[in-house]
Amino acid sequence: MKPVLNRLAGIALGAVLAGAAGAASAADMTGAGATFPYPIYAKWAEAYKKATGIGLNYQAIGSGGGIAQIKAKTVDFGASDKPLSPGELDAAGLTQFPTVIGGVVPVANIPGIKPGELKLDGPTLANICLGTVKYWDDAAIKRLNPSANLPHLAILGVHRSDGSGTNFIFTNYLSKVSPAWASQVGAATSVEWPSGIGAKGNEGVAGNVKQTKGALGYVEYAYAKQNTLTYIKMINHDGKAVDPTADAFQAASAKTDWAHAPGFYVTLTNQPGANAWPIAGATFILVYKHPGDAAKTKQVLSFFKWAYAHGDAMAKSLDYVPLPDSTIQAIDQSWHKNIDGAAVP
Repeated sequence: MKPVLNRLAGIALGAVLAGAAGAASAADMTGAGATFPYPIYAKWAEAYKKATGIGLNYQAIGSGGGIAQIKAKTVDFGASDKPLSPGELDAAGLTQFPTVIGGVVPVANIPGIKPGELKLDGPTLANICLGTVKYWDDAAIKRLNPSANLPHLAILGVHRSDGSGTNFIFTNYLSKVSPAWASQVGAATSVEWPSGIGAKGNEGVAGNVKQTKGALGYVEYAYAKQNTLTYIKMINHDGKAVDPTADAFQAASAKTDWAHAPGFYVTLTNQPGANAWPIAGATFILVYKHPGDAAKTKQVLSFFKWAYAHGDAMAKSLDYVPLPDSTIQAIDQSWHKNIDGAAVP
């Protein structure tokens, strides 16, 4: 999987993910939004193009951009890691559904520290992002890592500069574990960061962290893995230090009742469970309930229906968690209930 992901991660945002060379045809689908699921949507698009001849032109511009573009009706679907509330969906005439579950992972560039060697808890991570913990050998970090050889090196926070669902997942978590973060910054796709520098997209954050000694950032796990970044273990809701793995992302969603969540509005941060990764989240697709082009929406739904049926192995290869069958059945029911019949495959 690594050559495919690295090739795609290097393409400028807004690139065509049609799977085969050449310009997108009139039959191809268009979508825009989250960079969090970019690797798996690219992988699905490549396989779907081979299977059906239909391509996907997906612009990985961030969740905020995806929400804006679907509202502007410039794409066939929007993609966001921040679920819209039922009220927001109704106001815009949209419906949403999840596709996969993944994890947002703190990553760092600290000389001498290997992946998984360092661990943080939520309050300490929030204080780093607030700028009150400034050096890697701060007492708060040393208390959690007494045997680590931590240098007296300034921490440079790297955060998303664009409207981002990864931002939402990360800041939603910080708001749950830090009253100071909740009151001073809050949770949103875009926030006023108290410290650090901004970078565009998961790939921009990954690149800055990889190149900068002392840096701390946060990316979707596939970007951490494929860029060989030093990930940080997290102490979860139950007080257990956990590694970011597909099993840990799955554990964060184990008790989720998707079928009874209005509009599939669910957040998966700071969930209980000894094995649960605390900064997990689903990613979502947005389409119109009464689409102007029913045939295009039907094409989009057919693509994701195919992905649910054939794409689990591809998702797992990139450390995303496929949705359970019961959730896929609930999604199918929601399509028939909420979207014009002509647009439902």
